[in-house]
Amino acid sequence: MNINFGAVLLATILQFIWGAVWYSAFFGKLWGKMHGFDKLSKEVQEKMMKEMGPIYGVQFLVTLVTTVVLAIFIAYQPSWNAYAMAGFFWIGFVVPTQVSGVIFGGTEGKWVTTKIAIQAGAALGCLEIAAGVLKMMG
Repeated sequence: MNINFGAVLLATILQFIWGAVWYSAFFGKLWGKMHGFDKLSKEVQEKMMKEMGPIYGVQFLVTLVTTVVLAIFIAYQPSWNAYAMAGFFWIGFVVPTQVSGVIFGGTEGKWVTTKIAIQAGAALGCLEIAAGVLKMMG
């Protein structure tokens, strides 16, 4: 098994950037409205943003873990299309987990479908980015 850990790190960084763009530029206002952030004062919002470092650190680590696992599967199944494999991971593992997290996580009913769609879209983008980097640099 040959895994390019530079590719894993690059894929992780690119996924992290994708998530930042997805949740801020594309869906930032809607995401904020869903979670009530739009009702908070600017001071409270800024304080919350300053305290996000540890949360971003955890997210980076779990993204790294996901990327390593995908890299292992791509390395062990080189005959599979990496993008299809990422898609199967997404539909088989990520989407069901996200759906459960949203429906049982206290999300207000009117936001359930929207929140699932936003999260699932972000995750699909991340996995496909990782597949592309791992395949190109693997």
